Amino acid sequence: MLSLSELKSLLATPQKIVITTHHKPDGDAMGSSLGLYAYLIQKGHHVKVITPTDYPYFLHWLPNNSDVIIYTEQKEQSELHVAEASLIFCLDFNTLSRINELGEVIRASEAYKIMIDHHLEPEDFDDYRCWNINACAAAQLVYEFIVHELEDGAFMSKDIATCLYTGIMTDSGSFRFPSATSEVYRIGADLIDAGAEHWRIHQLVYDNATENRLRFLGHCLTNKLEILREFNTAIITVTAEELKKYNIVTGDTEGIVNYALSVNGIRLAAFIIERTDRVKLSLRSTGDFPANEICKKYFNGGGHRNAAGGASDESLTDTVEKFKSILTEYKTQLLQ
Repeated sequence: MLSLSELKSLLATPQKIVITTHHKPDGDAMGSSLGLYAYLIQKGHHVKVITPTDYPYFLHWLPNNSDVIIYTEQKEQSELHVAEASLIFCLDFNTLSRINELGEVIRASEAYKIMIDHHLEPEDFDDYRCWNINACAAAQLVYEFIVHELEDGAFMSKDIATCLYTGIMTDSGSFRFPSATSEVYRIGADLIDAGAEHWRIHQLVYDNATENRLRFLGHCLTNKLEILREFNTAIITVTAEELKKYNIVTGDTEGIVNYALSVNGIRLAAFIIERTDRVKLSLRSTGDFPANEICKKYFNGGGHRNAAGGASDESLTDTVEKFKSILTEYKTQLLQ
């Protein structure tokens, strides 16, 4: 493993650096990646942000978004940058399977790999680790990496602050989740002081929906929401045909599971969606109910206690039935 002093020594001279993040990046993934990018280019490094896949349109306004390379669209160029890199920063994920085909490309690289992440059970592929499962977002850890570990808070520009605030805001549920501690609020205030326009960021992320997305949301809530009061659970299921009917694109399904969780008395919500390759599940819970345990144990996934995801190779119907059958195991906890 690299020591902090060794990493600082490397970063003291211009390096070729790649930053990457997980499949279908969300606000934290892109906010932390572009925030770190803005910092490193200020320091004179040659930096490329490579995402494994595309990401939501409502994040395309982020500073320096035009510099992002999408691996699935530019494989040859991406692999060349990885081959030339001396440092690779891996943000908001801790196992290489989370970046699909790009994972094996990075695994084979001789570059030093720096993990900045807040998820459970990291894979040992990294050379330096900034990891804390109690952090509300990877963007919080990027902030702490720059300000506390590298002691470079003086370089906190408006672009960096804007990106990191976006990451923290989205992963903390607009500062309402238990992970939004007083320290997170202090970091948020510091980012606002550095130029992050919090009101504008919120508007660009949350008040930027397409007409298709709103109509699809209405369909989900009117026709697809199922309430299981005997388990304090709510389920929304969506077929591939429905995705096609509403012209759903990346980002359009994000956050819909939270509407199910907002129903009075619900402790567990599931959004189960039929994709082209497999069925995907997104779970949200309240209190100490372990949504991540269900995903890890039964659906080849994981995540945080109150926000987790998984997948199934079974049909949508069979996956839903399997999920419902699992609820009996957790009935006591769900009815507390």
